[in-house]
Amino acid sequence: MLKGIHVPLVTPFDESGAVALDAVEKLARHVLDQGASGLVALGTTGEVAALTAEERAGVIETCLGMGAPLVVGVSGNDTRSTAQALRELPAGVTAALVPVPYFLRPSERGVIAHFEALAEASPVPIVIYHIPYRTGQPVSAATLRHLGGHPMIAGVKYATGGIDQDAVDLLGDLPTGFEVLGGDDAYISPLLALGASGGILASAHLDTGSFADLVTAWHAGDAVRARALGHRLARLSAALFTEPNPTVIKGVLHARGLIPTADVRLPLLPAGADSIARAEALAA
Repeated sequence: MLKGIHVPLVTPFDESGAVALDAVEKLARHVLDQGASGLVALGTTGEVAALTAEERAGVIETCLGMGAPLVVGVSGNDTRSTAQALRELPAGVTAALVPVPYFLRPSERGVIAHFEALAEASPVPIVIYHIPYRTGQPVSAATLRHLGGHPMIAGVKYATGGIDQDAVDLLGDLPTGFEVLGGDDAYISPLLALGASGGILASAHLDTGSFADLVTAWHAGDAVRARALGHRLARLSAALFTEPNPTVIKGVLHARGLIPTADVRLPLLPAGADSIARAEALAA
């Protein structure tokens, strides 16, 4: 379920500023045809905080129509409202991507209690989104390993800004059935080398097939091919993140005719032409 590359879709907007659901479908079909194993809807890359409830529902419905595994982002930093949002997920969703509680900074015991309560309430498996540079909440390998023992906690999107000691410790002793998905695009290759099952990567909107090949190469033990792919894709990822995500990605997708505009919603601003041109030159 959580192996391979899962693309956290941008939310395209049309000339009027409305969500372009036809472009969501077109983009989803494109990345799946290029080798993505699944889709992620309503993640940070999808500008979920700037979407209305009606727009979010439309994005989910459109992605469900693709017939591919679908992980849906479910945000919230309190347990009760997050549990309710999980209960309201429509049928057909594969899993929910739930961030470690942000801003409140509970103890690690609180993080454990939070996710265990959500796991008991959720109709779908949970993928923990561990991204301490956004949440302000570090979580140890021991805590993730403990949570990974719950049958309704399927994995973690691991995005700590690099390869840290906790990543090494966690991947060296994973609970059965608990997957690690890379979430920092530039570091996906070394994380795969350590044993990650795949990645949730915004950069994989572009050159999707090469990101899928990178996973295959590392899992097959073809280190020579994997290293070469990893270095090239890390350069692409770095270029795509020179401005706030997903502004550069949207610029390149628009230039390629895959989405109707490069528009984003405030407080984001569109990427500059130079950033878009540099990234496009690196994308296959």
